Amino acid sequence: MAEIKLEAQIREEVGKEAVKKLRKQNLIPAVVYKGKNALNIKVSTKELREAIHTKAGENVVINLQIADDSQKKTKTSGKTKGAARTVIIKEIQYHPVRGDILHLDFNEISLTEVLTVKVPIKVKGEAPGLKEGGVLEHVLWEIEVECLPTEIPENIPVDVSQMKIGDAILLENLKAPAGVKILGEGQATVITLGLPHVEKEEAAPAEEMLEPEVIMEKKPEEEEEEAAEKPRKEKEPEKQS
Repeated sequence: MAEIKLEAQIREEVGKEAVKKLRKQNLIPAVVYKGKNALNIKVSTKELREAIHTKAGENVVINLQIADDSQKKTKTSGKTKGAARTVIIKEIQYHPVRGDILHLDFNEISLTEVLTVKVPIKVKGEAPGLKEGGVLEHVLWEIEVECLPTEIPENIPVDVSQMKIGDAILLENLKAPAGVKILGEGQATVITLGLPHVEKEEAAPAEEMLEPEVIMEKKPEEEEEEAAEKPRKEKEPEKQS
């Protein structure tokens, strides 16, 4: 994989308001990490987008040209820092609505040291099961691989041309390019081909049971009062007209 050059400048601006002003100038605040050391920089929004819009995407190896970096000295060793650094993108922070790049972190790397990165899955071929009404489902969209920075693959191809309904491709079934080691549990499912999901109709709610009318039983005291009242009424003489 070829390196891409990206120019940067040492960043003195820190704090929320300061970085807002940077973004208005089409500059993105960033940090370069090497072990426990960190260097604040700023890069052009346009140049960064051009760098990551390559086939390698965010896994692109970048030759970071930092202006005035050779004049800066580390606080710990007192040595001057090199003007060019080989880095790879560690993390990009995007705006949740607009999708603009707000901030990013770089990891300084060595071209001779193995590193771990995530690589996207790319489906190849047409599965026969699709013609039978099946649905191809991605369980994993990217996987971790271990390799040298110069050997990071653009993607890991997955051939689905033999898949029928009920078939699945596991992580251990994938083939990596020479010099690349696929990491993770071998039995992990990458892609499945199954029947379409059919939503079951919900059963109509059963009619509510009418509550039976509750007949209140009379208390013993009430029954005695009625019994005593009844004879009294029967004994009352009829009024003479």
